Amino acid sequence: MKILYVTTISNTMNTFLIPHIRSLVESGHQVDLAFNIIEDVSQELIDLGCISYDMPFQRSPLKTENLTAYKKLKKTLEEGEYELVHTHTPIASFITRMACRNNNKIKVAYTSHGFHFFKGAPLKNWMIFYTAEKFAARYTDLIVTINQEDYKRAKNSFKAKKIEYIPGIGFDIEKYRNVTVDKEEKRKSLGVSKDDFVVVSVGELNNNKNHKRVIEAIAKLHDDSIKYLICGQGPLKDELEKLIDKLNQRGNIILEGQRKDLPEIYNVSDICVFPSKREGLGLAALEAMASGLPIVTSNIHGIRDYSIEGVTGFLCDSKDSDCFAKSIKKLKDNPVLRAEMAENNRNSVDRFELKTAVDNMAIIQNRLILGTEEYE
Repeated sequence: MKILYVTTISNTMNTFLIPHIRSLVESGHQVDLAFNIIEDVSQELIDLGCISYDMPFQRSPLKTENLTAYKKLKKTLEEGEYELVHTHTPIASFITRMACRNNNKIKVAYTSHGFHFFKGAPLKNWMIFYTAEKFAARYTDLIVTINQEDYKRAKNSFKAKKIEYIPGIGFDIEKYRNVTVDKEEKRKSLGVSKDDFVVVSVGELNNNKNHKRVIEAIAKLHDDSIKYLICGQGPLKDELEKLIDKLNQRGNIILEGQRKDLPEIYNVSDICVFPSKREGLGLAALEAMASGLPIVTSNIHGIRDYSIEGVTGFLCDSKDSDCFAKSIKKLKDNPVLRAEMAENNRNSVDRFELKTAVDNMAIIQNRLILGTEEYE
């Protein structure tokens, strides 16, 4: 079968979807790709024989380039004779379903990596994204959700032919569990000492990842033994630097940039803070859990699937820097509690294992490909 995978930007495909594409190719399917090529297409995807189409999708729904992408994608679908389109990310997925809506030869699957509307989301998200998703659902053969709140809402509100839930798209748990690292030397390379209490956050430096709140929390603690490492890059770097200087936290907060050694960094840290305003699930917190770190997270829909107050760590309103400060201090002051949470976390992430996610998705996709009516 000829399958087209679609995402708004190439980065998403490179980072999250290669194992799922590999599974389809190994099952004998031809899988091609459509996205805005921001990051070079992974060599692994090229080696799998995937043909890539550059589509000018934009993350903002109002950009005129999206109309160009719609026309280009529609032509690609007609000429490519694809039988299945599996689309990801909200903007590309809406455009894709509009391009497929009058084509009865194509089955359409959509994996939502987290709806932009959820309990506590801004009203504009409901007005724009909920309206768009509800409309597009009628042209969707299968919607796959990765958290429970999204699954329940889709089941109750959308008219897609099938709606399924899987616990995330998976990650390599053993990569984070079995790490050998010289703690003192690694910490030294990161700019912290063996005696510091190290708090780590991982994620793009953007508004949604909400690093500002944790920077404010660290400043409120007035404890120079607490060091906060932020791993990631993005458009808010200069703004965060200014905030760090404004709060006189230059010695306590380090912007580490994009890192390829996250398993080692997690394993020399004491806790992970994950303060996002919105997450479909949130792999960074799960990676930290697999590494044996207690987590302090925002109390939002995808994260609540695994973050349990007093068991895995603590939950805070994403706007409440006082709560983040109190939670960090509570964990710093109680090593016994940290050890209990670390053990809980190592043992609770198995259902998010990469192979399990790939197998679950393969079963669902094969049912759609074969036209099987019964979804267990």
